[in-house]
Amino acid sequence: MPAKLNVNIDHVATIREARKTIEPSIITAAVVCEQAGAHGITVHIRQDRRHIQDRDISLLREVVTTYLNVEMATGEEMINIAVQTKPDAVSLVPENPFEITTEGGLDVVKNSESVRAAVNRLREVGIFTSIFIDPEMRQIEAAKNAGAQQIELCTAEYAELTLSARAAHGEGLEKAQAEIERLKRAAAFAESLGLIVAAGHGLTYRNIRALAAIPEISEFNIGHNIISRAVFVGLYKAVEEIIRAIGVK
Repeated sequence: MPAKLNVNIDHVATIREARKTIEPSIITAAVVCEQAGAHGITVHIRQDRRHIQDRDISLLREVVTTYLNVEMATGEEMINIAVQTKPDAVSLVPENPFEITTEGGLDVVKNSESVRAAVNRLREVGIFTSIFIDPEMRQIEAAKNAGAQQIELCTAEYAELTLSARAAHGEGLEKAQAEIERLKRAAAFAESLGLIVAAGHGLTYRNIRALAAIPEISEFNIGHNIISRAVFVGLYKAVEEIIRAIGVK
């Protein structure tokens, strides 16, 4: 069965916040994505509120009829927002105020106490909890020990390797294939521990098929590429196109 798609609509809010106005509407974006066949909506509420705002989470909770996944850091402020709004899922992610976008997975090994505390609080109120991590066995084990129900494998390295034509042959192709194998091993190991496996970061229409063929990956979170494509073909069609790409197993 093809993996599910959660569409990250952060960058609809990025455009809105560029002018501090009311459009484009993130609520309309969520509805269009659902109508096009998306299985869920993902947003990342950052501590600097550079795109998603607190009110967005509350409104999305009222409007989204599929599955609302909110990415956030493990700090008390963020966890309080989740507890109050009760999204279907929370994905715990690292956060650096100087980064353009999330730069890698959360180091659960190093931050085991704070991660476990956040997971416990979320699960106490019935929120499904995922942790965004690099495809490393020790991080997967730490996520399991912290009480996570799901991990999301960071595909940043694979995405970087497949962004240019150099990945199509020679050393670039070998490196990309090696990263696919790394993700396969990580997904299989996570599933063996009883964890649900998701994946995301930098994935596009061009590079997702190899990862969609990994049977243990049951969910993808994709944003930037869909919103970029939507500039030219519209959001509805952009979502449809990537759903078809994921469906090729």
